[in-house]
Amino acid sequence: MSRLDYPLRPFLPGDTIALRELLAASIEELTADDYDEDQRAAWASQALDAQAFAKKLGGMITLVVEIDSEHLGFGSLKGNSEIAMLFVHPFYAGEGVGTALADALERIAAARGAGKITVASSETAVPFFEARGYVAEQRIAVEHDDLWLTTTMMTKPLMPPTGERKT
Repeated sequence: MSRLDYPLRPFLPGDTIALRELLAASIEELTADDYDEDQRAAWASQALDAQAFAKKLGGMITLVVEIDSEHLGFGSLKGNSEIAMLFVHPFYAGEGVGTALADALERIAAARGAGKITVASSETAVPFFEARGYVAEQRIAVEHDDLWLTTTMMTKPLMPPTGERKT
């Protein structure tokens, strides 16, 4: 399946448990080279409270890739210009799911008038975002359960949707 074939849909409350498990699997399996076990556990703990996690996802534009009742990935746009979450199930890493989600979130941000988009990227995802034209602005540390995780703030200029001019 090419990245253009991935069906995207809005987050539904019924997705919460599957996305919580996807987030935990993604963090555990894909970021082990960049974060230690305690850091990964603290990071994944943001989704332990299912009700709070559902509220967080529902408070943003959250898109889900689901095929045959299997959740492949999800991404969230906070405000009009910040990718707040982008997670792909480890079985589908490198298959275009993250690209499809990032493309859609960038298009939404541009359609909402954002001149640029930002992301606090995990160290693991920096090459993914660099390949998409994001530029590292600064490294920061984010606290999760009394542990510090380094991230890289990255930005990318956005083009307005075709046929529109920025004012």
